[in-house]
Amino acid sequence: MKPRLPDYGGASLADLLPGVGAQLGVPNAVDTIGLPAAEKYLVFLVDGLGAALLDEYAEHAPYLASLRGRQLTCGVPSTTATSITSLGTGLPPGRHGLAGYSFWYPPSGQVLATLRWPAEISALDVQPQLTYFERLQDAGVATAVIAPAHFAGSGLSTAALRGPAFLPVRDESDQPRRVELAVEAMSRGQRAVGYLYERNLDHAGHERGVGSTAWLRRLAEVDALAQALRSGLSDEVVVLITGDHGMVNVPKTNRLIVEDEPELLTGVRALAGEGRLRQLMTAEPDAVAARWRDRLGEQAWVRTRAEAEAEGWFGPLSPSLAPRFGDVLVARSDDGAVMTRTLPREMSLVGMHGSLTAAEMDIPLLIG
Repeated sequence: MKPRLPDYGGASLADLLPGVGAQLGVPNAVDTIGLPAAEKYLVFLVDGLGAALLDEYAEHAPYLASLRGRQLTCGVPSTTATSITSLGTGLPPGRHGLAGYSFWYPPSGQVLATLRWPAEISALDVQPQLTYFERLQDAGVATAVIAPAHFAGSGLSTAALRGPAFLPVRDESDQPRRVELAVEAMSRGQRAVGYLYERNLDHAGHERGVGSTAWLRRLAEVDALAQALRSGLSDEVVVLITGDHGMVNVPKTNRLIVEDEPELLTGVRALAGEGRLRQLMTAEPDAVAARWRDRLGEQAWVRTRAEAEAEGWFGPLSPSLAPRFGDVLVARSDDGAVMTRTLPREMSLVGMHGSLTAAEMDIPLLIG
């Protein structure tokens, strides 16, 4: 089985806002996806909504299933921090440098966890490129982000989504309020782009697993919210519904715990990433990669950074950002994971993502 490679520059999540920009007259923007023409767009991103999951559980999301047709890929790793930054900047990971859920950050000589951003590290230093929202604003397009209130000013929000008006969601169970905020976002200008983020499906998948009762309940709630957004917005607004990655359930019997096989860590100075795509920092990439290939065989795609770059995992890789990506990358091709006891919270996860299987890489693009 070959890895599902991202379609950068064609139909990837990084191409979505540039496509919107082209429809709205942003200079030099190109729509490679083929979006419907409009002057107002709402991007509704459902964390953890993979294309294969929507197909498999269509009966629990009849409205979303009725829109099914188009498809995108996310980037690599197939994880939220990387995907949100690709969406927000219009750039592949190799150009924006948010290299995973956690990644090696050379200026501080540490692994940077993107959801627990250290106060001493500036998001503008980590990701100084203009966001696509800033480009839209420069072209006279009104922009707004609708997200949980405590996301305001966070490191990841600043790196990936800075520029728009921030419309806080204080109660994520209050769907009518989110529809009101979407209407507000779309009323901010003659040309407008809004972004609405929903995270509960992903949380249920991590905690209970894809297909669990809790996960199916969240999927039904997402379906209801999507339908309510469409009903509450005027016909001039195009609603673009997508995800940031898919998810697979990882059985406890298929988890390689690195502390139990210490020979695999010979020459490895740091671990980053996540269980489905572990990033190894080492001065001996060829030797380390060979050792991991011998251990995992067809259970993983093991690549040195140079091999992954040549294969197109990250898109064009800026030399200044390359050291953030693992010297060796271990991407599970089966339903397994590479775990470490230094991250005990990860041990409790049921659903995971990050690798290059179609289940994780393919995301829907639904036009509402």
